Amino acid sequence: MYIPKQYRMDRDEAVQMMKSNPFALLITVDEQRPLATHIPLEIREDEGKIYATGHIAYGNMQKKTLDQNRDVLLVFQGPHAYISSSWYENEEVPTWDYLAVHAYGTARVLTSDELKSALAAMLERYESHRENGRLWDTFQPELLEREMKGIVGFEIEITSIQAAAKMSQNRNNTDYKSIVGELEKSDEQGDIQVAQWMREQRKGLFP
Repeated sequence: MYIPKQYRMDRDEAVQMMKSNPFALLITVDEQRPLATHIPLEIREDEGKIYATGHIAYGNMQKKTLDQNRDVLLVFQGPHAYISSSWYENEEVPTWDYLAVHAYGTARVLTSDELKSALAAMLERYESHRENGRLWDTFQPELLEREMKGIVGFEIEITSIQAAAKMSQNRNNTDYKSIVGELEKSDEQGDIQVAQWMREQRKGLFP
């Protein structure tokens, strides 16, 4: 991914973006044909390393590309918004603001016990705060065993990250405030999220 220097995220920003936007695109290659699956992932850091854990359907042909594959790509998409050049002081062309992370790494298939732990952790994240949340030990063991036969778990050790935050950093303060103000008039969630991100970067501009 081409990223001009002014738009590059550092490692910590990139990892936080991945954790905040865990529904990613898993891309591998099978005999030179690209394969892709949209899946939720769990991101964790352990002794300075970053890991992504998830699972796909057993019937998904991409499972054949996951064991000991050193060329796996994960694409994480954050908020994005169209930026009209009518919001600038001077005449220029429009653009698009966005957050995106490309994470490369090595995949391996999880054992049955590792898959159980990964699934339990995912349920803990998404169910523990809910009233009557369904955690791992609230399901019948027979149901869990049956369902696990239909999926393949994997873990990716992330070895390289390319992260872009193209969020109007090149604009002067007047244009910057105008962009935020116009985005905040929108009903689109992405527009609002981009405006919020931009406010955080130049807090001194806003009361």
